[in-house]
Amino acid sequence: MELVASGMPAKPASGVEPLEDYVRFAAICQGNAIPTLAHACFTIEGNSRPWTEQNDGPALQTLAVLRAFTQLDEPTRDLARQVIGRNLDFLIGAYQQQTTNVWEEHSGYSFFARAVQLRCFREISTNTIGVTVPAGCREAADWLRSALTSHWDGTRYLSLIGDAQPPTDPAGPGYDPNIDIVIAAIYGDLPLTDTRLLATAAELRKHWSDPASPAVYPVNLADQQLGIGPMLGRYPGDSYDGDVSNPVQGGHPWALATCNFAELYYRLADGVQSTGSLPYDDLSAPFFAQIGVAADTPARDAAAALEQAADQMLQAVTYHSDNLELSEQFDRTTGYCRSVSNLTWSYAAYLSAVRAKTGLTVQG
Repeated sequence: MELVASGMPAKPASGVEPLEDYVRFAAICQGNAIPTLAHACFTIEGNSRPWTEQNDGPALQTLAVLRAFTQLDEPTRDLARQVIGRNLDFLIGAYQQQTTNVWEEHSGYSFFARAVQLRCFREISTNTIGVTVPAGCREAADWLRSALTSHWDGTRYLSLIGDAQPPTDPAGPGYDPNIDIVIAAIYGDLPLTDTRLLATAAELRKHWSDPASPAVYPVNLADQQLGIGPMLGRYPGDSYDGDVSNPVQGGHPWALATCNFAELYYRLADGVQSTGSLPYDDLSAPFFAQIGVAADTPARDAAAALEQAADQMLQAVTYHSDNLELSEQFDRTTGYCRSVSNLTWSYAAYLSAVRAKTGLTVQG
């Protein structure tokens, strides 16, 4: 998405080469995907490596190719249609199934996967690039929209659910609230005015930033004195810090999690400013209270508070970066970068949040 948004120059009488390379590599990986098209890991040659099957992948890839389409040359556009068609054939048969979640840790009915599949089907149903809308596409979108509501447990959206009712997360205690709900709102089809989303987001922020929380990140307490932050992690029971042999209970802040949360604030600010309406009710009240917004706060002031909250999160990410280089995580105590260095998703999430602030959009 960020390569598309950057407006890279095209070759003479051709398209944008990195985007065309992406489409060609996607086609190679599709041809080598084992055991399914949802396989999530490939070598640089495009061969399958042992890993998980993640049904969000074909949907996300389709959305990316749709955005890139106008910047491709004609032969690559033909290939892009083929890539999308194969993805749709797979998704029509898989959208009701359980899958490995976005963190590649547990399996179940994934809120994130369902949200991005819904967006994929919705955008394909109105496409104008010559991709045939598969039979059952609109029915699949309706089914997924309804399925997302089944993740609500009365307090928060659950990251994963099984077949049991009332809904419970098969990953067990400590997996919710999960930042992948916020991420689903950024990459998938979930209204930002959904107050159940905002209730979940409020829990996430409180867990790692409230001084009264036993799980507060020490770095967030220090950053409060600087007027920046907070930075957010993945879920309360996280223990991954880049070294599986030395787990840290409670995990660490993640750059992408913090940036995606900031983007939620930016987008919501834009919506409040545009409509003059605040999605305020008993569920969303804690979300707005965290940034000093009440039911009677004027829309203009509420939008300003949302944007300021987002700015402070991005300022923390920048402050704790390693000379503007972003790793996967920040140390919960020192704030130093740790785990995977120069993680692409960290940069993409930061740039996406900045685009949300500035109003720049991906064309195509």
